Amino acid sequence: MVNKLFGKKLGMARFFLNEGECVPVTLVKVGPCVVVQKKTLEKDGYEAIQVGFGDQKDKRVNKPLKGHFKTLGGRVFAYLREIKVYDANKFELGQEIKADIFKIGDSVNITGKSKGRGFSGVIKRWGFSGGKKTHGSRSHRVPGSIGASAAPGRVFKGKKLPGRMGYQKTTIKNLKVLDVRPEMDIIALKGSLPGSRNSIIEIKKI
Repeated sequence: MVNKLFGKKLGMARFFLNEGECVPVTLVKVGPCVVVQKKTLEKDGYEAIQVGFGDQKDKRVNKPLKGHFKTLGGRVFAYLREIKVYDANKFELGQEIKADIFKIGDSVNITGKSKGRGFSGVIKRWGFSGGKKTHGSRSHRVPGSIGASAAPGRVFKGKKLPGRMGYQKTTIKNLKVLDVRPEMDIIALKGSLPGSRNSIIEIKKI
């Protein structure tokens, strides 16, 4: 079938293992992902299915997308994503793919956008040690020298400087599925995930 799905990060909780150990988990609302479009090798040059998830109000969807969702009987979605498959013809339009594709003990990779931290200095952003903390110092949290004066007479590309921190595509590998609740479309993953509550994440089986 498919090896990945999309969902929303709900938040964190505690999970007690059979041995009595308490571990932190992140709860994820998986889909359900509905097949909206099939892409085939003959027509599109590759095999994939387009899935929609997160029900959306009809008035918030523009006319081109309404036409795209027409085959689903008027059901519209907030998010559209693609999943590569070996044979798209094995899927039906309107078919729901749910959290039951994951099993307890599975290892997954999680991809999402990390939390945005805004404009940050070099100490927070890159872990610089800063200047002297002594009386009279005027370089407590500055980056220090960023290049020579005469040659090459410029700052090299990639130099670690202040700037916007976070809100980048981040992948955390090899997380364990500790619990699956198919009736609620919720899975519990060991550890923390990138992003804030209700942010979109990709869950991919290894």
